[in-house]
Amino acid sequence: MTPIPTPGQTVGPFFHYALPYDGDNELVPPAAAGAVRLHGTVRDGAGEPVPDAVLELWQADAAGEVVQQAGSLHRDGWTFTGFGRSATDAEGRYSFTTLRPGVVPGASAPFFAITVLARGLLHRLFTRAYLPGASDAFLDGLDPDRRTTVLTVADESGFRFDVRLQGEDETVFLDFGDE
Repeated sequence: MTPIPTPGQTVGPFFHYALPYDGDNELVPPAAAGAVRLHGTVRDGAGEPVPDAVLELWQADAAGEVVQQAGSLHRDGWTFTGFGRSATDAEGRYSFTTLRPGVVPGASAPFFAITVLARGLLHRLFTRAYLPGASDAFLDGLDPDRRTTVLTVADESGFRFDVRLQGEDETVFLDFGDE
C-alpha cells in the first residue's frame, strides 16, 4: 500500500500553548559573557501585531561552529545548543538571549536562521536575520529594498529584527520545497 499525501492544514489556534517551555528563548543566560538580545515584532499584512506566533532560532556559536549539543528542550543553564524558541506577546514582540553568531565554514556572512509559525499559515516560514553590514551571494542578489528585510539593526541590547508576514516590507522568506 502506498501512502497518499493529504492536503496541508492551517496551523490551528491552539498550537501556541503546547510549544513554550522554561528557558526556551534563552540560548545563553542573560548575564553570560557575550550575551546579546535578538528581538523584534511580528506583524501581519495589515501591519497589526501577531500576538500568537512562535519563532524558532538556529544559529552557529560565536566561532562559527554549528553546535550539536543535546539540551535544547531542557536547559542546563550553561550549554549553548544553538536552538531556541520564543512566543510573541500581545504586542507581537519576541526576544532571544543568545550569542552573536560567527561565520559558518563555507559561508561568508553570519546570520540567525529563523522559522515563523502562526495561525493561518499552511507551513512554517523560513528566513535569515543577517548582522548589520553583512554581504554574501544571497544578500547581494536581493533587490536593495527587499535586502533590508533580512538585515538586523544593532541597538543597545543587541539586534532588532522585525518580521512582516505580508504586504509592504514583507520579509524575504526562503523556499525549501515541501517544508
